[in-house]
Amino acid sequence: MSELSTATLLINAPDRKGLVHAISTFLLQHNGNILHADQHQDAAEQLFLMRIEWDLDGFTLVGRQAIEQAFAPIADTFNMRWRLDLAQERHRVALFTSQYEHCLSDLLHRHRTGELKCDIPLVIGNHESVRDLVEAHGIPFHHIVVTPENKAEAEARQFALLEEASIDTVVLARYMQILSPLFVEKYPNRVINIHHSFLPAFDGARPYHRAHARGVKLIGATSHYVTSELDEGPIIEQEVQRVSHRDDVAELVEKGRDLEKIVLARALKWHLDSRVLPYNNKTVVFD
Repeated sequence: MSELSTATLLINAPDRKGLVHAISTFLLQHNGNILHADQHQDAAEQLFLMRIEWDLDGFTLVGRQAIEQAFAPIADTFNMRWRLDLAQERHRVALFTSQYEHCLSDLLHRHRTGELKCDIPLVIGNHESVRDLVEAHGIPFHHIVVTPENKAEAEARQFALLEEASIDTVVLARYMQILSPLFVEKYPNRVINIHHSFLPAFDGARPYHRAHARGVKLIGATSHYVTSELDEGPIIEQEVQRVSHRDDVAELVEKGRDLEKIVLARALKWHLDSRVLPYNNKTVVFD
């Protein structure tokens, strides 16, 4: 079996009896061989959340349209919110960056080695300093200056580039600009950010400086989907590291950058693997 001949359903529905039976029966009726199935019941919200992946070799429904049309009546019966992902349809990812290279460099390396199974047709940055790094990986770099006065014009240029490249996911690899509500609306739960703090602590700017001033014993990093509320989107992944009074701000920043790279890469990989199910401003990340 090729790893590219699989399909995945991510499902969010009011919790009730018969959900698993209906989904598994649908796959059985069309000769689907289930490879992975994971589910979670959110008792407080009375929701059923599921990820189910199956082999498309021998599956009698061929193509996205056929599968979606056949599954839609079941989804309607159970009032599901659902998404179908096909492994053969590779995500097309745009990286946004400023002048900090650590997250950008790490993602480009992981992409080159095949760890991140996606296409990266372009990188957009508001500083020229990363151009050589990006172009060394054979990826076009687009420099778009963003100021308070030209923000709408700059985003219009960004939108044009994203649409031309058929981008479905945007990753903010330490992109030090706040996106407009219009941008977020165009890519709901498809803009992934790395925040250099263990949210909800020290949101906004200069978190390491504020953490040092507070005398924290742990620093962290958080990757989340971007919403119109700054640093308030559904959290995908977090990591922490112990620090002490001996660490100055520069040392906190250095340690934090290692956390940022790891956390952002994990979040993107899980997103690409259809393992992240956002709901009610939080997420379930399936194994």
